[in-house]
Amino acid sequence: MIYFRSILFNVVYYVVSTAMVIFSLPVFAFGNERAGAWVIRTWARTGIVLLRVLAGTRLEVRGLENLPPGGAIIASKHQSMFETFALFPRLPRPTYVMKRELARIPLWGWYATRAGSITVERDQGTAALRRLAADVSKAIAVGRQVIIFPEGTRSTPGAVPDYKGGIAHLYKISGAPVVPAALNSGLFWPRRRMLRFPGTIVIEFLPPIPPGLTSRAFMARLTTEIEAASNRLLAETAAAKSPPPMPPEAGRSVANPAV
Repeated sequence: MIYFRSILFNVVYYVVSTAMVIFSLPVFAFGNERAGAWVIRTWARTGIVLLRVLAGTRLEVRGLENLPPGGAIIASKHQSMFETFALFPRLPRPTYVMKRELARIPLWGWYATRAGSITVERDQGTAALRRLAADVSKAIAVGRQVIIFPEGTRSTPGAVPDYKGGIAHLYKISGAPVVPAALNSGLFWPRRRMLRFPGTIVIEFLPPIPPGLTSRAFMARLTTEIEAASNRLLAETAAAKSPPPMPPEAGRSVANPAV
């Protein structure tokens, strides 16, 4: 049944997504950024509903009270494709930081940049980081919530964390609070697999880290808080009545939750 429901979800999700990309062309061609953001928000909500109805995977968002008013950086754990769209409807003015290659995807990449996404050339080192810091600071100055995945890529639930130093530079330059976000999405939407498991994906916004810490202290706090909360969510999921399959890394984290 899980296999069938997963296939059904994937087929419907990608057909609907393709249709929305095509029929939204006039909005992005002639509309403003706000109109483009509305389209992306609608697409994201559609994906969340389809996942619940077709695959039996629900979404629970915790800690919305921890989101500060105005501009901020949202530093999220990254385990699946799910959070690349599911965070969007939960924030008033979200802006994703994404690698430049994604902006080159026909139509979709143009839509993302038209809606305010920030792109980064990851292979250009210091120069790319300077441009990214400037773009992030501008977005925060106008009250946007900048979503960044500090590990840079998806990780298996429970895997040893690998946070990049760029997030500390953005924290220092922007002078904005950073909201850590933990999740367990990789258990239900595993990377590089087409299966979608029933249950509850939890995204949890943690208390913001205020500006003013040293880079070392900030990185230690960010890593500790995200990993501790994510491991707690893994343990919570493992204790559920019908948990999804646990990868070996998640099993070890549940048994030994220390970061």
